[in-house]
Amino acid sequence: MRSFAALVVVVLAALVTMPAQATVRITDDMGGLMTEYASRFASLRASGEKVVIDGPCYSACTMLLGMLSRDQVCVTPNAVLGFHAAWNFDDSGRRVTSVGATQELIDIYPQLIRSWIARRGGLSPHMKFLRGRELAALYPMCGSGAARTETTRAAHNHAGRTWRNVAISASARSASGR
Repeated sequence: MRSFAALVVVVLAALVTMPAQATVRITDDMGGLMTEYASRFASLRASGEKVVIDGPCYSACTMLLGMLSRDQVCVTPNAVLGFHAAWNFDDSGRRVTSVGATQELIDIYPQLIRSWIARRGGLSPHMKFLRGRELAALYPMCGSGAARTETTRAAHNHAGRTWRNVAISASARSASGR
């Protein structure tokens, strides 16, 4: 556990010192712990780096919508956002919805996303997907000449996901039925 903590410190230090002109590309992020994502996105916000959502961004990954400025984020036709209620394990190991953490999650999202979620019945244990034209109506599409020429900086983890330094948990994978 200590080596993991040391790795997290090194990763966060690297994020803070990276140049602002790079682009982070999210292509297959199933989410994880909200606290870990909040830390990552706070670093991205401070760095001014651009984030291209170019595939699934589920669960805690969607927190970037409220933690980064809208001009830091763009989406491609491959982008899919997946939203669900936050959850924890109870004493017997069963997954239970966390009302408090779910409210914190909703509070993070910008009003456009909150409204979209509310029109679909709010956050629940079942994944709600935002993609295609609906997503393009809310977030800018990537692909301007400037966006294409930016340097894409990302590392591949053992599962081949393009996202630097993300430890994927089973939370969104379980919630999405994968």
